[in-house]
Amino acid sequence: MSAFDKEQAKKTDTLLHPSSGGEPPSVGRMIRSPVLTVSLLNERVRLLLERNFDLVWIRGEISNFRRPGSGHWYFTLKDDRAQVRCAMFVNRNRYCRMRPVDGTQVLLVGRVSLYEERGAFQVIVDRLETAGEGALRAAFEALKERLAAEGLFAAERKRSLPAFPKHLAVVSSLSGAALKDVLSVVRRRFPLLRVRVLPVAVQGAEAPGQIVEALARAAKWVPDLVLLTRGGGSLEDLAAFNSEAVARAIAACPVPTVSAVGHETDITIADFAADLRAPTPSTAAELITPDGPALAEELALAQQRLERIAATLLELSKHRLNGLQARLINPRHRLHQLMQRADDLDERLRRCLAARMAQSRIRLEGLRQRVWWRHPRPIMMECAATLRTLLQDAQRSLQARLRQNRQQVDALVRTLEAVSPLSALARGYAIITRPGGGAITHSQQAAAGEAIEVNFHDGLIDAVAQGQRPLPQRWRTPEKDIQ
Repeated sequence: MSAFDKEQAKKTDTLLHPSSGGEPPSVGRMIRSPVLTVSLLNERVRLLLERNFDLVWIRGEISNFRRPGSGHWYFTLKDDRAQVRCAMFVNRNRYCRMRPVDGTQVLLVGRVSLYEERGAFQVIVDRLETAGEGALRAAFEALKERLAAEGLFAAERKRSLPAFPKHLAVVSSLSGAALKDVLSVVRRRFPLLRVRVLPVAVQGAEAPGQIVEALARAAKWVPDLVLLTRGGGSLEDLAAFNSEAVARAIAACPVPTVSAVGHETDITIADFAADLRAPTPSTAAELITPDGPALAEELALAQQRLERIAATLLELSKHRLNGLQARLINPRHRLHQLMQRADDLDERLRRCLAARMAQSRIRLEGLRQRVWWRHPRPIMMECAATLRTLLQDAQRSLQARLRQNRQQVDALVRTLEAVSPLSALARGYAIITRPGGGAITHSQQAAAGEAIEVNFHDGLIDAVAQGQRPLPQRWRTPEKDIQ
């Protein structure tokens, strides 16, 4: 939505929804939706149609066909109950073999859309053919899908073509222009290629069988390549190359196979089954054969480079030979030099060995003295004395620690006995408790008639509290008397 449309929608909402409000709820909900312009509405409808419809196949009768100066086709497709406008633009109709005529039954493939300026529902046509071709096209698509599902067209099955083929088998019609084009290109580009032609019918009921038989015979010749080709034609004309038997024969061929059937826009089942598909017979011949003139030019350049390299190497070899001849001396002189050098090396070796022996003796004597001073017996005796001293110190320390711990334990025992209530019980004292537990430490805690227990050091006595009396004088402490 443009800024102008948003502003208009905002003003409309303000006018229809004042702050006081009074419209029914249904009216309020309706007015709150955004206000669209006609162009925006048509754009949204077009996008909705194009996003929710894939390519569709439609059958019908052409009427009102017209072709303006732009080259686009406009017509109406109808049946006995409805009609729809169609447009086929020039970038698509230039590949169409038929020319639409009013009253013709056709089958088209297109995309559902909307012409925004008029708000007109229409179909943008991608492909157009007569209704009779539609059945062949449906059979073609069904066979292609079935063979593809079997893996007959898989990329990993495709074989690469030899760079320099020697023998080519061509399966084609002798009277067709395709064979003439192939032979013309082969003679021009690579005349060394041996070509054998297997003539077959490329159109009609007997064509598939002849093609299958020719492919089998070509395999027995063991060529480097097999080329299956014919000129262009309608879908009915190319029916032999859309045969399942031909596709399986191509896939079973033991040598690489090239398919060049029809023009660039013609696609057949044979193209999918072959190792390589060429758009035209001439293009196939160019793909199969190397460029002879270019190869000859490359060979000439290579020969020139080889001659220059050979001449350079020969010149270098001559210079090297001259140098070696100049350096060549009498072998006896060379032998004398080597013998003298051997004597020098022997003398140097003897001096070196004598010096190394002297150094080794000095080093051995030093090591012997170091070993004498580092004899292990004195070290072991010293370590044994240290160990005995450490053991004696450890024993004395352990005994002292034990005595100290024993004294601490005795002190703790005496303290425990001094504060233990059992000692007091042994001296004639008693502890008064309730039968359920709990010591009675004050006379006010026992009521008259309450059962109590008197605990001695050797047993207890069940008793009943008779009442409370003041503590006798003999049991009172001086502090209590003073108070």
